[in-house]
Amino acid sequence: MALLTPLFAFLYHLPQVYKWLLKPYYIASLFMSVAFLLVRKTPGICEHLSTQREDGNSCDFDWREVEILMFLSAIVMMKNRRAITIEQHLGNIILFSKVANVILFFRLDIRLGLLYLTLCIVFLMTCKPPLYMGPEYIKYFSDKTIDDELEKDNRVTWIVEFFANWSPECQSFASVYADLSLKYNCAGLKFGKVDIGRYSEVSKKYRVSTSPLSKQLPSLVLFQGGKEVMRRPQVDKKGRAVSWTFTEENIIREFNLNELYQKSKKLDKPKGEKFERPTESVFAPVPEEEEPESKKDK
Repeated sequence: MALLTPLFAFLYHLPQVYKWLLKPYYIASLFMSVAFLLVRKTPGICEHLSTQREDGNSCDFDWREVEILMFLSAIVMMKNRRAITIEQHLGNIILFSKVANVILFFRLDIRLGLLYLTLCIVFLMTCKPPLYMGPEYIKYFSDKTIDDELEKDNRVTWIVEFFANWSPECQSFASVYADLSLKYNCAGLKFGKVDIGRYSEVSKKYRVSTSPLSKQLPSLVLFQGGKEVMRRPQVDKKGRAVSWTFTEENIIREFNLNELYQKSKKLDKPKGEKFERPTESVFAPVPEEEEPESKKDK
């Protein structure tokens, strides 16, 4: 059963896999991921390569190359246990395949290793993974609009994603967040996004660090009446995010989306009916930061 579950999951997402693989970024990435395999197995090229095999067959993997590939395969399997979307699965496979290729090429010939490493650096600097372009009910904020939108109507609950375009985690989470907006968006419950990689002042004001070491990207914050009620992931005293998995199930449970949606739908009532103000929040308020003692003494 443990083997059948990932197989069924792969078959279920197969149409989406084809859709993503046909994009130029992934075509180039997959070609680079199998570069060593092509060099080692292509007739006319492999005969000129060195090998440590006892039979002298330079067109097949030696025992050390097999060992390296098996080790990297184990790492990919461990990383993919925490992967949420098909994009994350593909990203992990491509990333560690490139790492394996760098090691194998350097071991084979330092010139080939330097050439492949240079290609990887150029590819990383010039090519970016495709952004999510599917359907969504999400409002994108800027540094000038976010405060006004959150405070415009106290009856509206906002869930806002703080993200950065350069973050792989944010890119992978985009489709999950879009699906949630399609299912739960209504007049009283809205979804928003703000690029704090672009608007650094928003990052400071809402205390979401863009540092890769903090692991705070993406961050989801729930606002009611213009004030923060809760956020995930939570942040410890050292400014690092507490480990939390951004699955659709976790978000629905932690943010109590089903109950919020039922209450927020009341704002969709036709004219003539009285609107009921939201009842008291089911979430504990976020404590405000205390001022340092030195300021209090003053």
